[in-house]
Parts: sequence; structure tokens; C-alpha cells
Amino acid sequence: MSYTAAALSFLLENLPGPVTLVGAQRSSDRPSTDAYLNVICASKLAMESDIGEVVVTMHATISDDYCYVHRGVKVRKMHSSRRDAFKTINAMPIAKVTPEKIEYLSEYRKASEGSVEITGGFHKNVGLIYYYPGLDGNTLKTLYEIFDGLVIAGTGLGHVHENLVPIIKNATDEGKPTVITTQCLYGRVNLYVYSTGRKLLRAGVIPGEDMLPEVAYVKLMWVLDKTKDLDEVREMMLMNFRGEISERRVAYELL
Repeated sequence: MSYTAAALSFLLENLPGPVTLVGAQRSSDRPSTDAYLNVICASKLAMESDIGEVVVTMHATISDDYCYVHRGVKVRKMHSSRRDAFKTINAMPIAKVTPEKIEYLSEYRKASEGSVEITGGFHKNVGLIYYYPGLDGNTLKTLYEIFDGLVIAGTGLGHVHENLVPIIKNATDEGKPTVITTQCLYGRVNLYVYSTGRKLLRAGVIPGEDMLPEVAYVKLMWVLDKTKDLDEVREMMLMNFRGEISERRVAYELL
């Protein structure tokens, strides 16, 4: 659902109301189902809210009390089975919804007038890989032979082994962009702190700021559909289109 929410977020513009994805962790024939509250809250949001974004509306807690509205480019499923599995990462949820009311918790894009716009499409030949100890150069070279662009979820502040830096530099020289995010999910990439990060920057890596790896992946697909020029790709990946990049001073709770 988070991949779909991210894709729709970049694809749709000038929304006259919220586009809300909704689902259930427990099937509707089970006593513990979350389906009914989720769909009621999502329906209330769709009918009454002035939000002009793609969002996910799902249980906020394990009880049947209220739902959270998560921005489509900031949401991640954080548990395999809990009813409150979906969380907003590196931000606050947009709203809290019950069958009776909507309580807004953070800023959001307002609904627009006019028709919905489709902003291009997606370049499919993009890869996403999580760096791990032992990832060798031949594997990375093969990935660059396969894909036209790569998102690497690095460790900590956004790192890989420095032995891989020359391979990334060669890919950049061949016009293939590399975006670095962090596996930590909470927090953001900072490639200026350690020498390996600075080497990655000199190799042409694009820092993914605080984007989730899957959001950076979808965004790179969306960007490469529009341009293959590396300078333009870098500029667009670092541009905040749909709230996918948080301001550095934003305060949020780990909900």
C-alpha cells in the first residue's frame, strides 16, 4: 500500500479532494476485524475533508477508537499483523478521524478546483537495494548493468563500504543516477559527517534526505520518466514535491 500511495502521490496533481487508500489487517469475517472502522473513517474523510493529497487511512491503535490519516509519501507498514501497523515516518499524521469528526494534526495541501492532472508516468528500469556487509563490487556492477538508476538504502547516515565508491562513480559518469537513503527510516541522510559520505558525494551520489527508501525509489522512477539529464535528476530528487522531504527543524513524535 505504501508503494501505491507514493506512486499516486507523484502521479496525481490538482486534487479536488483527498484520494485515500484504505485496507484491513484482519478480514471482515473475524471478530477482531479493523475493516469497518477503517472504511467508515476513510469515507468520512473523502466526503468531508478539504485535503488535496493522496493519503492512507488506517487504524491508529489496536482498539476500535480512531484512525490516522497518513501522507502517501510518509507512510510505512511497520508491523505484519497489528491493526495499527501503518505509521507516519519522520512527520506527524495529517489527521485523526473518528466516525463523528476529523481532527487535523499537521499542515496539508488544500483541495484545488478544476480537473485532476496526471503528471507523466514512471520509468520502470530502476532498482532498489539495501546495502549489507559483504555486498561486493561485482554484484553492484551487475545492478548498474541492469538498471538505469539505483536507490541504495545505506547504513546510518547513508553509507556503503568505500570500496564501492569507484563503482558508483563509474555509474554516474555513464549517466546513471544513484540515490542514497538510510535503512534507519527515522532521521535523514547526512553525507558530510564522515569521510565515506563525502567520497560518495564526490562520486555523484544524490542524498535522499529523509525519504523512505521505497518513496525515493518511486520518485526516481517518476523523475527519470521526465528527464535523463543527471543535473536535472539531482535537482528534482532534492525538490520537495509532495511532502516527501521534511524540513530539518520539523518536530514529530514516534507514533
